[in-house]
Amino acid sequence: MDTALTISANMTEKGKGNITEVINAYTKRLKGFIRKRVSNEADVEDILQDVFYQFIGNTKPIEQLTAWLFTVTRNKITDKQRKHKPELLNDLFADADDEFGLAWSDLFFEDGNNPETAYLRNLFWETLNIALDELPIAQKEVFILNEIEGVPFKTIAEQTGETINTLLSRKRYAVLYLRERLVSFRDELLNY
Repeated sequence: MDTALTISANMTEKGKGNITEVINAYTKRLKGFIRKRVSNEADVEDILQDVFYQFIGNTKPIEQLTAWLFTVTRNKITDKQRKHKPELLNDLFADADDEFGLAWSDLFFEDGNNPETAYLRNLFWETLNIALDELPIAQKEVFILNEIEGVPFKTIAEQTGETINTLLSRKRYAVLYLRERLVSFRDELLNY
């Protein structure tokens, strides 16, 4: 069993030595653990640094050092994966800037009240609403709540009782479907 460690604000040389020993002893093992779960080497280093930063800043006794370090590491990996930016409505327009020059975002931000632009804008929203109605209700709801109404995933999770990962997955499927439908709509406009 690992001995209990406490790190105080007024650290002695002995305390600094203990931290150095722990970092030296666990770096290789923790890196291997992280690498199995994270593909980007920069993320591996960031997670490891976060773990040791939390270790150094800890003010409570740690009874089982190995278990504590690996639990914190697992939590940091999960946090990093959750922070991966979910797909946004803007992603629906990702491939819109093509050789034909039709960019959906231009419809929303163009100055003036050009009748052609207003017509295309209305067609876009009609198509989007029809496509939203074709989605399973759970995907539609999470997409509308998060993307259109701006409700954070955490709030949606609290309201629905679903996990954030489930909500992210539903929104991702919604975005993929909507993107496909809008690309078809764009192709129809271009071939008309």
